[in-house]
Amino acid sequence: MLDAPILVLIDLETTEAAPAPTGPSLELLTAARGLTSGDVVALALQPLGDPATAALAAAGATRLLAADLGESAHLPATAADAVVAAVDAVQPAAVLVVSDYRGKELAGRAAVLLGSACVSDATALEAAGTGESATLRASKLVLSGSWSTTASVGSGGSAPIIAVRPGIAEVAAADGAALAAESLEVPVSAEAAAVRLVSREATSVAAGPALSEARTVVVGGRGVDGDFNLVRSLAEPLDAAVGATRVACDEGWIERSAQIGQTGETISPRLYIGLGVSGAVHHTSGIQGAGTVVAICDDSEAPIFEMADFGVVGDVTDVVPQLVEELARLRG
Repeated sequence: MLDAPILVLIDLETTEAAPAPTGPSLELLTAARGLTSGDVVALALQPLGDPATAALAAAGATRLLAADLGESAHLPATAADAVVAAVDAVQPAAVLVVSDYRGKELAGRAAVLLGSACVSDATALEAAGTGESATLRASKLVLSGSWSTTASVGSGGSAPIIAVRPGIAEVAAADGAALAAESLEVPVSAEAAAVRLVSREATSVAAGPALSEARTVVVGGRGVDGDFNLVRSLAEPLDAAVGATRVACDEGWIERSAQIGQTGETISPRLYIGLGVSGAVHHTSGIQGAGTVVAICDDSEAPIFEMADFGVVGDVTDVVPQLVEELARLRG
């Protein structure tokens, strides 16, 4: 186990009350708590209220650094400047960020500024050794999920930046007092200052749980024949995110932001349900981290059945309504 601090960049979501940490950020804190005997330092780029700081403490944070970057906090370059400032202040063994579009970009930039290593899309972390000889190992899937690789990021030089996929840990309650925020001054670089955020808005497909963070995902493929109301009818009672294959997006049946696979999102839900999904490799490469895979398809020889834990050979328009009806019955 490491004995140096681990720094975790906290992603925030806007709620009616105040900014709150996202689920993947809380997962990173829980994972970090199991890697070091030192401090787990949360870095927030906007001011947080008491409920948010309590959530960070419960997930495993022992310190909180807070900068007030306003809307610029959403820009990867500005966030990277904040990470560099926090590394200077804390001297951590490693920095963990959520591996999304912003996290990957800021991880690369921060690593360059610090002259350190960078690993993206990590799916597992472990500490090897103890004390000064301890190193952090990050595992990830590569080559469309056909290989699992593990990289050792050493303690020499500046802290490595590791972008971690959602789903790395179950958020566990930890004993800890409420956190008092320590102010962090962030010198913004000329490169970051040259970029201004014009607008941000969630697409309609993101009305439910975020696709990359959801614990359950229902995916529509060619077999739904454009009927994504059918997909949503199953997703809603399961509180699931709605995803799609490339073909479904190419046909214009749903927004491109719902696409899963090599050229879309990579997901790691506990439960994946594919409706009319054949299982082409460019799609299944994006679901290798799924826990349980359920496939409903009318083609008994579809490749999806080779990786499915449970499969139903049948027409989705017949099977899904029955499944929705049974879910309603079970829930009373």
